Amino acid sequence: MIRVILVDDHLLVRRGIRLALEDSKQIEIVGEASDYTELRQLMKDTVFDIIILDINLPGKNGIDILKSLREADAKIRVLMLSMFSEDQYAVRSLRAGAFGYLTKTSAPELLVSALEKIAQGKKFITPEIAEAMANSLTADVDEMPHESLSDREFQTLRLIASGKKLSDIAEILAISPKTVSVYRSRLLEKMRLSNNAELTHYALKNKLVD
Repeated sequence: MIRVILVDDHLLVRRGIRLALEDSKQIEIVGEASDYTELRQLMKDTVFDIIILDINLPGKNGIDILKSLREADAKIRVLMLSMFSEDQYAVRSLRAGAFGYLTKTSAPELLVSALEKIAQGKKFITPEIAEAMANSLTADVDEMPHESLSDREFQTLRLIASGKKLSDIAEILAISPKTVSVYRSRLLEKMRLSNNAELTHYALKNKLVD
């Protein structure tokens, strides 16, 4: 039996994943959490094999949580689940130690396959992720400006480019507007851009936003 902890801040999403997995006789969801605090508490009292982790959690986001989990236990197995396409976050997730990455639009059978492969200690790589990784390796020769951003700076870039105000971004990331402004200043400096318009143009040109 593959024992799974499910982490997502939306109850409806967790219910949907439960429904997607209920036909599998080999997979059991042994616990649910909506954020990092709940996950840490759950891990103390629950025996599990894999964590399904949403990347877009409030406060400490999925990649930050993944890094913390891996620092505490390098053997922990995490499948990242996201609304973002593979070329936006998959490579960052795998570099941070994820065993796989799936979008929330993936077919239920693919989720089952991913969990079964990860349970064997193997990485789950879709053709789309393989392509994103190949593109990333090519880009390393002549690194794209956004590749130098931290995960939080990259999140801020995407949110600004999608039209969010600084106050909205602060609420989404559960940080202060002043901290958002710091991230914005840093990413503009790193990417040698002058304003939000140039940032948005760059993000659209490089398909960093949907």
